[in-house]
Amino acid sequence: MKSYEPPKALDTVEEALKRKVKDTRLRKYTYTVPSLWGSGRGKPRAVKVHPYAYYLGVIKKIKSARVVKLASAEGGGWTKDAVIYNIFVRTTTAFDHNGNGALDLPTNSEGLRETGTFLKAMAMLPYIKRLGANTVHLLPITSIGHDGNKGNLGSPYAIRNPYELDENLSEPSLGLDVKVEFRAFVEAAHRLGLHVVVEFVFRTAAKDADWVKEHPEWMYWIKDTVPPRLPGQMDEHTYGSPIFTREELARIHDDVNHSRMGALIPPHKVYRDFFTAPPPADSVKKDGGRYIGTLPDGTHVRIPGAFADWPPDDNQPPWNDVTYLRLYTHPDFNYIGYNTIRMYDTRLTQPEYINRPLWDRIVGIIPYYQREFAIDGVMIDMGHALPMNLKAEMVAKARSANPDFAFWDENFSITKKSLDEGYNAVFGFLWVDQHHPDRMRRLAEQLAREGFPIPFFATPENHNTPRAAARPGGLAYARWALCVNAFLPAIPFIHSGFEIAERFPINTGLDFTVDEIKKLPSETLPLFSAYGYNWLNAEEFTGLIVDLLAIRKQYRSVVVNPDPKTFVMLGEHNGNVLSFARLDAEGQMCIAVISNMDFVHPQAASTRLKTSRKIVTDLLSGKKYHLTDGALKTELAPGGCLILACEEH
Repeated sequence: MKSYEPPKALDTVEEALKRKVKDTRLRKYTYTVPSLWGSGRGKPRAVKVHPYAYYLGVIKKIKSARVVKLASAEGGGWTKDAVIYNIFVRTTTAFDHNGNGALDLPTNSEGLRETGTFLKAMAMLPYIKRLGANTVHLLPITSIGHDGNKGNLGSPYAIRNPYELDENLSEPSLGLDVKVEFRAFVEAAHRLGLHVVVEFVFRTAAKDADWVKEHPEWMYWIKDTVPPRLPGQMDEHTYGSPIFTREELARIHDDVNHSRMGALIPPHKVYRDFFTAPPPADSVKKDGGRYIGTLPDGTHVRIPGAFADWPPDDNQPPWNDVTYLRLYTHPDFNYIGYNTIRMYDTRLTQPEYINRPLWDRIVGIIPYYQREFAIDGVMIDMGHALPMNLKAEMVAKARSANPDFAFWDENFSITKKSLDEGYNAVFGFLWVDQHHPDRMRRLAEQLAREGFPIPFFATPENHNTPRAAARPGGLAYARWALCVNAFLPAIPFIHSGFEIAERFPINTGLDFTVDEIKKLPSETLPLFSAYGYNWLNAEEFTGLIVDLLAIRKQYRSVVVNPDPKTFVMLGEHNGNVLSFARLDAEGQMCIAVISNMDFVHPQAASTRLKTSRKIVTDLLSGKKYHLTDGALKTELAPGGCLILACEEH
């Protein structure tokens, strides 16, 4: 007798959609979807569909398509060949489906969710595949807390419980558990040959996280009488990030830079005195949506908010919806400071002070998602700020279950340290250098001179930075960055919305001025409130992405090779022109990129190419260029880019 096997999640979603199609076959809907999610042909437009029939059709196509085997390489080594499409599910797949000019919450009048869901993310998978991506990276998808929430939805980084998913990412009209829908999403991605990597936060939690009541000793606590610090204040008697003098900041940086971690300057006593011992678990109660504890002496205490901890005078707005987890139990270090949550004082990190039950719960998170959802890797938010031995435990546990499992570090440094800690890639710093021509050139020169010890992401933006199309140069800059990045020995990373020239940032966490932050209040940002991309933007350049990634795939073995001998700068007299070539292992020039870093004016290029060809072809336009004495001389449009085939005949 054949043993019973539960239905696959994709089958379960398909059956639920079939029932909805049957039940609503006579109903007329005003529901529309962006044409880009489908064929993508012609001018972007809203296409009217029967919602359940539309999503059922997508799933049937995914199931009927030839199954593509996932690339594999032990230790997550497949990452070096990744082409990533980044999704913030709630925002990426949001759309004004009924066309009333708003994202209706929680559902529209037809009972369908207009913010993003896993069902809609499934419908986007063929689009993502068509772009040329082979990996999907999801920003956090776990349940969201409410205490201190900004906006009308809250931040996905304010994690109420890392073992639970955000219920708002399900399509409620299907009546399925959100976990079933996410399992189906991963299954559909795998059928199409797409890896799924999920971002996790392991050092912070929502201020009203489930763990607060269950384990108050896993949290930091302050006296409830301490007033919060208001924006612009520098009053040490109010709670906010610790305040240091200029001299103290200089000493802190010097100590950290020279790895003198045994006697780091602590926050001032007035700040440390805000903090108390954890209250007994039975004294912790919800009061007005926030947890309040009572110490044995009757003192009322609360969970303090978090803040950017490095540098110690970072200008980011406070993170009032999250708190730091107390990873160590040393009683003299029961406060939140740079020396307790990132640059750990060595007196704190002794084995006897490890908060073992908390560490065990954290180490168990990734294996849970491997078992329940078959994810292929994780991006660790601020992974470089976790204790090294905690990370080592996480890596060992995950790879004992799946030797191919990938670890990515949201680290803006590109050093061997991340490689030694088991990571396969880091985010890197291209995003902050790319819009500065002199810094971009220096980065390219480093690629040619010595390379980098670990793969990094080739992208001009992420969810915390300004959008590329909002930078000086606008659309010309965004398209130029895409062209250049496709041929660096790095990992292409498409932050969703980039390809449709989105200009509104997800969050103002990095590279924003104080004035820009004031003009973009947190509660208005997509990280905290309902927002949908302009999927009907006529400036979209998905076709360019398809073409570039197809060319990159053709030259894949050359492009992904990190050996600096395969990356050669091509001499230019014009400082506005950035030119480089990619060579094969035998030193033969295969492809050359000639680009104009001036996004306002055309620039003359005179580039010598080491090839016997008399004529070279731009692989994007098909235009042929004659070489004169081995040099190509031409004028490049603002932000113009040539991708030249240079192989010997």
